[in-house]
Amino acid sequence: MRRLFPSKAMAAVLVVASVCLPAAGAANAQNAGRGASGLPLPRFVSIKAEKVNLRIGPGRDYAVSWMYTRSGVPMEIIQEYDNWRRVRDADGTEGWIYQSLLSGRRTGIAAPWKRASGSDNFIKMHRERRANSNVVAELEPGVIVTMIECNGDWCEAEASGVTGWIAQNEIWGAYPGEAFKD
Repeated sequence: MRRLFPSKAMAAVLVVASVCLPAAGAANAQNAGRGASGLPLPRFVSIKAEKVNLRIGPGRDYAVSWMYTRSGVPMEIIQEYDNWRRVRDADGTEGWIYQSLLSGRRTGIAAPWKRASGSDNFIKMHRERRANSNVVAELEPGVIVTMIECNGDWCEAEASGVTGWIAQNEIWGAYPGEAFKD
């Protein structure tokens, strides 16, 4: 069994911006359930590029509030405006990213809400989709995994070359009860 830890490069870098926030209503709200792309809202995606700016509004004229420095970080798209996507990360930070910098490839984060507890709170990755199967790895909260499929209760995922099953309620990157296959 292996223990996997989050990469230091996963952390976002705060960029100080001295620009006023956009006026309310700068981004048009989309029809409930669908965005400008016609795809469902909300939905999970991941960052495609190594460096991605998170902006305070939907356009390059808006200030950068964060910079993500790792591809594969999961994001939840919560709004669309033209080619811009309003996203939320696992920590609740929201902003706008240009759509070509995002990928439909599903990734997730192992129980990010357990990061602060500090003690031995490893998330178990099992050989099969049941709690009493062999544990193939233990993931520290915050480890990014590539999602292969979810059945509503369990998700098959890969992290650092190890593939196994994680309880779906231990991953940020899949909705409760959601089923999909990559």
